[in-house]
Amino acid sequence: MQQIGSKELIREITLDDLEQAVGSRITFCACVHKIRSMSGFSFIILRTGRYILQSVYEKDKCGSDIDALREGAYIKLCGTVKHEPRANYGFEITLESFDILSSPAEEYPLKVSSRNLGCSLETNMSFRSVALRHPHERAVFKISEGIVSGFREFMLSQNFTEIHTPKIVAAGAEGGANIFKLKYFGHDAFLAQSPQFHKQTCVAFFDRVFEIAPVYRAEKHNSTRHLNEYIGLDFEMGFIKDMNDVMEMETAMLRHVVKYIAENYQNELEILGAELPVINNIPAVTFFEALDILGKERNQFDLDPSDEVKLCEYAKNEFGSDFIFVTKFPGLKRPFYAMDSKDDPKLAESFDLLFRGLEITTGGQRIHDYAEQLAKLRRYDIDPEELGAYLDIHKYGMPPHGGLGIGLERLVMKLLDLSNIRQSSLFPRDIHHLDP
Repeated sequence: MQQIGSKELIREITLDDLEQAVGSRITFCACVHKIRSMSGFSFIILRTGRYILQSVYEKDKCGSDIDALREGAYIKLCGTVKHEPRANYGFEITLESFDILSSPAEEYPLKVSSRNLGCSLETNMSFRSVALRHPHERAVFKISEGIVSGFREFMLSQNFTEIHTPKIVAAGAEGGANIFKLKYFGHDAFLAQSPQFHKQTCVAFFDRVFEIAPVYRAEKHNSTRHLNEYIGLDFEMGFIKDMNDVMEMETAMLRHVVKYIAENYQNELEILGAELPVINNIPAVTFFEALDILGKERNQFDLDPSDEVKLCEYAKNEFGSDFIFVTKFPGLKRPFYAMDSKDDPKLAESFDLLFRGLEITTGGQRIHDYAEQLAKLRRYDIDPEELGAYLDIHKYGMPPHGGLGIGLERLVMKLLDLSNIRQSSLFPRDIHHLDP
């Protein structure tokens, strides 16, 4: 009878493993990234799940036949590690043997082993499973991992509870036409535009919650900044004084995330040549102050993409900040759950955070009073009967609360200075891409 759990787990090779193995033999698995034949020997460049390592094949020192090897093959190798300052990470492996575990049936359609992938975005999307083997491409998603890990670590440190809310819902959090409809056992249902209703509900019993999950928007955009499915980093917190508490929490979270990436993802930062922002305090302007800065008439109700770029240039020039908050948006352009400003009921206690020319966050204070929420629904011509379950949280009591949602792909895009949001999505979903 087989006993499961008695063996040591297989694990990925690390740089620490190589350091500890210097002068001795090591065995691990990798993909053959590139073969460079030289006079009397060959460099076999190996691709692990995170690193590109250099190994050397010499016929009289290796018991395996290099002629059977090709780029893209997956192998189990054994060799001796030595320090080599000219090699990646300062290590080189002298091969003693290798076993081919799997070999590709065809050559790559893209230049995976070249310094640059050198193809159009559409070709990249068409051969996505191959393009992501390129070190530069996959490094993007290690940084994405770092953002998510840093976000989660910070939220837990601030006593937030991680939740997982449904993505098939009975009503859209924002309504309108940009919502995917589906049939659900004979009933109408939708894909969630946001976890808004459910995270507000959870504040009633957890006080502070966060979620990392997909968000769906049925917008027929074909721009460099929109996706129809993206990952939202959401949090909601109770017992706030005003929306400034939410903005302060986001500022502290972003500081932590940047520090976390700097400490844990130096490898990827170097591959990508990324420049992390310095976050001290983030400047904030009201919406109408922003229009004044832009030299615009006060007759518009939202910011357009060029406005966002110019405001970030202003923040950089005036405050040395890559970020700027814009607050107190006109209420007509904000959702029905946004609290009206006490100073001016035509404005909402709502904000956007702009980063390097792009909005990455929308947040604010929510309405917690039942009568106030009912009155606002009527002003928006929304039938309260359609939101019965949502209104129950107000009916049975809610603390003053607020929160926000961050688009992960937008944050990655701007952090790494990518030109198109599809480059920051593993398998983008837009009006043209449903596969792979």
